Amino acid sequence: MTMKGWHLLPLLASAALLLSACSSSPGPSSTPQPGASDASLEGAIVEQRWNLLLVGTDERLSMPETPFFQISKEGKVSGHDGCNRFTGEVTLGENQRIGFSQLATTRMACPQMADAKRVTGMLETAYRYLIDHDRLVFFGPDSRVLGGWREGN
Repeated sequence: MTMKGWHLLPLLASAALLLSACSSSPGPSSTPQPGASDASLEGAIVEQRWNLLLVGTDERLSMPETPFFQISKEGKVSGHDGCNRFTGEVTLGENQRIGFSQLATTRMACPQMADAKRVTGMLETAYRYLIDHDRLVFFGPDSRVLGGWREGN
């Protein structure tokens, strides 16, 4: 390579880097991002209060207050786990995909603290959901039933 060619090498390398950066930009995401100003969640699960019905397929919990949650159009979830209030973020995707994240709870002590943790654990583990009339069922990544909820007022 001639001396003149060596002077062009940094320029060619910069151009190649710039072109590769442009061509490798990710495509649009199919899952709405929580909190994004232009993202708005919609569907039967949104803007509806859901009261806990069952943990797993048949276990009813006896709690001081009925656990519930509600998802806002802005991708926020809030509710009560039976002992403590909680808030967090939620994403909804294709094929009834759901994901809860950044759940934070108050830290009031109660006798049923283990059951309250099972409620928030169900939300954190939820992977898909199914709505049938006034019932909502969460499934884990392994398609196991995590629990059921009923529409509230």
